[in-house]
Amino acid sequence: MIEIVEKILITCALPYVNNVPHIGNIAGSHLPADIFARLCRLAGYDTVFIGGSDEHGTPAEVTAERLGITPRELSDFYFKIHKDIYDWLDISYDNFSRTSIPLHHETTLDFFEHIQKNGFIVENTVRLPYCENCRRVLPDRYVEGVCPKCEYEHARGDQCERCSTLLNPEELKSPRCAICGEEPVIRDSNHLFLSLDKLEPRLREWIESKKGEWTGQVVNMALGWLNEGLKPRSITRDIKWGVKVPLKGYEDKVFYVWFDAPIGYVSSTKEWALNQGEPELWREYWQGDARIYNFVGKDNIPFHTIFWPGILIARGGYSLPYRVAGLQYLNYEGDKISKSKGFGVFCENLPDAGLSSDIWRYYLTLLIPETNDSEWKWAEFQERVNNELVANLGNFIHRSLHFIQSKFDGVVPEPDLSEDDIELLKSTEEFAAQVQELIFDIRFREALRKVFELSDRGNKYFQSNEPWKLIKTDPKKAGTVLYVCANLCYDLAVLLSPFMPKSSAKIFEILNTKPGTLQDVGRQKVAAGTKINRPEPLFPKLDDKKISELKNRTSQVTKYEEMIMGKISYDEFSRLDIRVAEIVEVEPVKGADKLLKLTIDVGGKTKQIVGGIAQQYSKDELVGKRIVVLDNLEPAVIRGVKSEGMLLAAVDGDEISILTPDRDAKPGSKIM
Repeated sequence: MIEIVEKILITCALPYVNNVPHIGNIAGSHLPADIFARLCRLAGYDTVFIGGSDEHGTPAEVTAERLGITPRELSDFYFKIHKDIYDWLDISYDNFSRTSIPLHHETTLDFFEHIQKNGFIVENTVRLPYCENCRRVLPDRYVEGVCPKCEYEHARGDQCERCSTLLNPEELKSPRCAICGEEPVIRDSNHLFLSLDKLEPRLREWIESKKGEWTGQVVNMALGWLNEGLKPRSITRDIKWGVKVPLKGYEDKVFYVWFDAPIGYVSSTKEWALNQGEPELWREYWQGDARIYNFVGKDNIPFHTIFWPGILIARGGYSLPYRVAGLQYLNYEGDKISKSKGFGVFCENLPDAGLSSDIWRYYLTLLIPETNDSEWKWAEFQERVNNELVANLGNFIHRSLHFIQSKFDGVVPEPDLSEDDIELLKSTEEFAAQVQELIFDIRFREALRKVFELSDRGNKYFQSNEPWKLIKTDPKKAGTVLYVCANLCYDLAVLLSPFMPKSSAKIFEILNTKPGTLQDVGRQKVAAGTKINRPEPLFPKLDDKKISELKNRTSQVTKYEEMIMGKISYDEFSRLDIRVAEIVEVEPVKGADKLLKLTIDVGGKTKQIVGGIAQQYSKDELVGKRIVVLDNLEPAVIRGVKSEGMLLAAVDGDEISILTPDRDAKPGSKIM
């Protein structure tokens, strides 16, 4: 009889590759998804863990435009960074794909064609912000403004980061162009919409069926959207970087990133199947009876409980997620993680920080924000590592195996087990069952604590039996104690493997045994007579100096923009004619509340430039001021005004500070 093994497909929210991941990104989706996948494999499930990079859309195009590179160059650069970080952290993806590959574009078009054929696509004319200065429509993140729901001043045109409300650009109050800061005008544009209103009954039925199975927050957030009434949602955008819309009249439009990005789960699974040499194998996970688990952050819950399942229903022939594990946010030392402020732990620094990836995984597991936001604290990190990793787990493993090495020539002794010994060894089966149950219930922190509870039990067993005394008075009994401890070490290695795979592998290596599965726990897999390898301490103790070093090292954020653009030669720099100028006259620019026309004297040469400093400086502050300008910039017309150079200023968020010489440099003086 052929045993049918249940299939489980695990997806992790595709990271947007226009920046570097921080610990919040890891704890909020990648790490819990990996722990879950490792546990499923350990339990014998037919498991596929799928990931990839979300590369299309407005954010990539905006960032690339600001850097003067193509979105493809930006995506190529950050894809490698993300992939390297996930590999170093032992995130065990079976396939990590990209939404920019042809297979993904083909899959997206297949979805669209079926959804259109099934009658869930409508065309509407919408009013969209248009920047006359940049001469472009402003979709999604190209426009920023005040959220109409919570009044957050930096909401984007697709979603408010503070309250997670999904938005359309025209809903923002006080909108502004994300590129130049100008207030846009409104123009009409034709777009395609997914008829979520038609899908609402099916979606409601599906969400209602998940009550009691999913966390209350995920269900309630989805029901909140449904209770407000679903409306058709635009699935096209006026940008160039993305999957092209295959319809006449839409040649200059692409699919909205939140239409094509989740389809990346399917295309990544297809790519995995191709790599297995079985191109149709993906169907068993998407069109069969596999259980699909989505791991996402709080801001992605609406998309994965409304928009993505709506796409699947409209397409037809695909399974809906079995569970959406919506996690919360990880903060840092009392505040939000901030890349611009260097406030947080940034993963690019971890490989060179001098600690095993397992130590970071261990503490981050304890911080996985399962139902509430959590917080990274360096003092707690130090305390947990020293008191739990070193003094509990590491202490039990090392002293048990070191005792075998030093007192029994490295050979696991023959035991004479008492009923208590047998009961202790058998009890680990219950630990294994509880760890599995907790992980399947998305309670990773409690599951890890359960593993350490077993380690603590091992320490107490070792301590109460005092084998250092027994070896002198009752060597046989001492041998029995160490046999029990060796098998507890084995069981700990199995149960640790979803959380700390490197440490687990190291324990198996010292025990000179093959890695085990959940079914092996409690089965005394370390036989008497096994020759173990020389043990070494698993974890280092962290003193205050080391913590200070780690804090400083991991908070640094590399200026990847400089790396992308590369170094310039002195000759290239010398082509920039940067000079001191004096402002002679200041005039407002008609219809632009942020722009000023400045008449400047550049050493006897009068020119005019346009600068976006009207909200930071008054006319009285500027007239007579010595400033620094790029004098040989090709002239441009901004809001109908000719600009013959560029004023140089320091920009920090909304703060703008004009660069000025600190001494009385004459107008026309060259900056070297």
